[in-house]
Amino acid sequence: MQRSVAGGADRRPAVLIARIVAAAVAVALAVPAGGTALAAGRAGAAPVVTRAGLDPALVAGRGAAVDFVEQEAENARTTGTVIGPDRAAYTLAGEASGRGAVRLSPGQYVEFTLPRATNALTVRYSIPDAPGGGGITAPLRVTVGHGPARTMTLTSRYAWLYNQYPFSNDPDAGLLHPDWWITECSCVPAATTPAPVVGRPFRPHHFYDEQRMLLGRTHRAGEVVRLTAPVGSAAAWTVIDLLDAHLVAPPRVPPRTVDVLAFGADPTGRRESSAAFDRAVAYARRVDRTLYLPPGTYQVNRHITVDDVTIAGAGSWYTVVKGREVTLETPAPDGSRHTGVGFYGRDAADGGSDNVHLSGFAVEGDVRERIDTDQVNGVGGALDHSTVDGLYLHHTKVGMWFDGPMTGLRVSNTVIADQIADGLNFHTGVTDSTVSHTFVRNTGDDGLAMWSERTGNARNTFDHNTVQSPVLANGIAVYGGTDNTVSHNLVADPVREGSAIHVGSRFGAEPFTGRLGITDNTTVRAGTYELNWNIGLGAIWFYALDRDIDADIQVVGDHFLDNTYNAIMLVSDWPVKDRVRITGVHFRDVRIDGTGTSVVSARAAGSASFADVDARNVGAVGVNNCGSFHFTPAGSEFGLTDLGGNDGGWLAPWLLPNTITCDDRPPVVAPPAPTPW
Repeated sequence: MQRSVAGGADRRPAVLIARIVAAAVAVALAVPAGGTALAAGRAGAAPVVTRAGLDPALVAGRGAAVDFVEQEAENARTTGTVIGPDRAAYTLAGEASGRGAVRLSPGQYVEFTLPRATNALTVRYSIPDAPGGGGITAPLRVTVGHGPARTMTLTSRYAWLYNQYPFSNDPDAGLLHPDWWITECSCVPAATTPAPVVGRPFRPHHFYDEQRMLLGRTHRAGEVVRLTAPVGSAAAWTVIDLLDAHLVAPPRVPPRTVDVLAFGADPTGRRESSAAFDRAVAYARRVDRTLYLPPGTYQVNRHITVDDVTIAGAGSWYTVVKGREVTLETPAPDGSRHTGVGFYGRDAADGGSDNVHLSGFAVEGDVRERIDTDQVNGVGGALDHSTVDGLYLHHTKVGMWFDGPMTGLRVSNTVIADQIADGLNFHTGVTDSTVSHTFVRNTGDDGLAMWSERTGNARNTFDHNTVQSPVLANGIAVYGGTDNTVSHNLVADPVREGSAIHVGSRFGAEPFTGRLGITDNTTVRAGTYELNWNIGLGAIWFYALDRDIDADIQVVGDHFLDNTYNAIMLVSDWPVKDRVRITGVHFRDVRIDGTGTSVVSARAAGSASFADVDARNVGAVGVNNCGSFHFTPAGSEFGLTDLGGNDGGWLAPWLLPNTITCDDRPPVVAPPAPTPW
C-alpha cells in the first residue's frame, strides 16, 4: 500500500544500526562469514534442505504446501564467497533468504545436490545494476548431472531501487524528500545548516530477482546442479541466494473447452493478443464453457476484463501471459499513467464481477518503478464468489489487489514473486474471503495485507501461506476490520520498516472490531529495525496511530524464532501517544526462541495478558516497558497480566503489573539458532 513516512517515537539523535550476526542455518559451511572455500564433501553429498532457511522440522504444519524443495546457497558446495549472515538493510546478505548467500566472480560456481526427482528449477539471484540505473543482463550457465549446459539470461532490470519512498530507478538522484527526517544524519536535511552530505546511491535495495527453468526431463535425486558465472560475463559478480527444485506436473488439457487460439491469440508472443483474448472471453462466457490457454507465451499489454468466466491454462510453467508496461496518452479516471498485463474484474462501483475462475497460468509483467496510482497489477478489480488457483505472478506492481466491496473470493496454490509493492491486498470491504497455500517472496511492500480503508473488511482468512523476504514493510499485515484470521502461516526475513506480522490502526483504516485471531503462525529472523524511529520492532507488532486498538485480539499457538530485536511490540507514535491505547490483546500458548532484545517491548498505553508464553535465549530484560514515556510514580501506562504458565523467567513477578523498565534502545545480543523445543 502507499506508505507514509513514519514519525519517530522520539526525535533524539539516532545511532547507526549495528550489524547483527545471525545464527547459522541448518548445516552451514565450515568457513568464516565472508570467507572463500570449497565446502567439505564430495559432489553428490547429502543436500541440505530447508524451509525459510530452517530445518523443516521447526516449521512443520506452517506455511504453504508447495511443489518444490528449497536449498540455500550458503549450505552448498562453492568456489565462490559466502556472504553474511547479516541483517542490516541495504545489504545483499540482509535481503537474502536466511540472511546469507554466495557471491560468484566470473568463472566460479555453486553446486546443489538434488534431494528428489526434479524437472524444473527456480534460481533466486542478484547481479549489479547498470552504472546509471536501468539494469543489465548477464548469463548463468546451468548444468544438471551429465546433461549439456544451458544458459539462463539473468537481468537486474526489475531490481535495484534507490532513495526514499516511492523510490527511484536512478542511483545518482538526490533526496526525493529533503524535508523528511532521515536516520543517516539524524536530521531534516532541508532544515539543516550546513546541509548534510548524503551519499549516492542513497539507500539501494530490492536487489534480488528469480528465474525459472524447465529442464526437459526428470533428473534423479542425487544428481548435481552446477550454477556457473561464465568468464566474460557482463556482471562483475553474481549472487546466488537459493535454488528451488520442482517436480512439475505435465501440461493440463481440460475437456470441452474454448481454445484461445481459435480467436487469433499468438502462442509465440510475437503478436499482441489482447483483442483475441477479449473475443475468446466473450465467447466462452456466452456458451458457458472454460476458456483454455494452451502452452505458449501470449503478449498482452493491457487489462483483460473478466466476469462470469473460467480461464484455465496448461499450468503456470507452460502458459505465460506476458506484457509490456504501456504509457497512456492521458491518465485514466483512476489516476493510472500506465497500463499493462493483468486480469481484472469490473470496479465495485460498476457492480463488480462474479463467478470468475482463473487457474493454471503465469502473468509476467514489466513494472520497474513504483507509481501508486497505477493499476498495473497481475489480478485486480472486484471479484465476487470467484477463485484464483495455481497462478504464478511476477514483475507486476502488486500480484493481486482487490478493491471492494466484494465477497467470497478464494485464492490458493499461487506463487507471487518479485513485486514492486504488495503481494496481495484485500482493500476496502472485502468479506468472507480466503488466501491459502500461497507462496510470496521478495515483495516491495506487505506480502499479504487486509486494509480496511473507508469500508471494513470482515471474516477473511490468511491460512497456510509462506511469505519470505519482504524488502519493505511486513510479511502479513492487518489494518482494521472485523473477525479476521491469520493462521498457520510461515513468515521469514522481513528487511526494514516492518516485520513479520503487523496489526495496525493506520492508513485511514476502519477500527478493529469483533475478534482478530492470530493463531499457529511461525516467524523467523523477524523483529526488524525501524529506519525512521531508529528502534527495533517485534516479530509481531501492534501500532496505534489513527485510533485505539481495542478489539478482542487472540495470539494463540504462535512461534517467534530467532528474533533480531523483540518478539512482541506494542507501540504508538510519539505525537499521539497520549490519545491512543492498545488493549484487549491476549497471548496464549506461545513459544519464543531467541530475542536480540526483549520478549515484550511496550511503547504505548494499554494492557495485554499472557498465559503459557514460554521464552528462552532472551537477549535483554524480558519486558521493556516504557508505556507512553511519562514515567509516573504509579508506574508505566502499560500493564501486563500474568495468567500463569509463562516459563523461562521472562515475566518475573517484579515486572507486574506495570513496572517501568524502559531502555529506549537496549543493546542487542544475537540469539543462537533455533532448536526443537
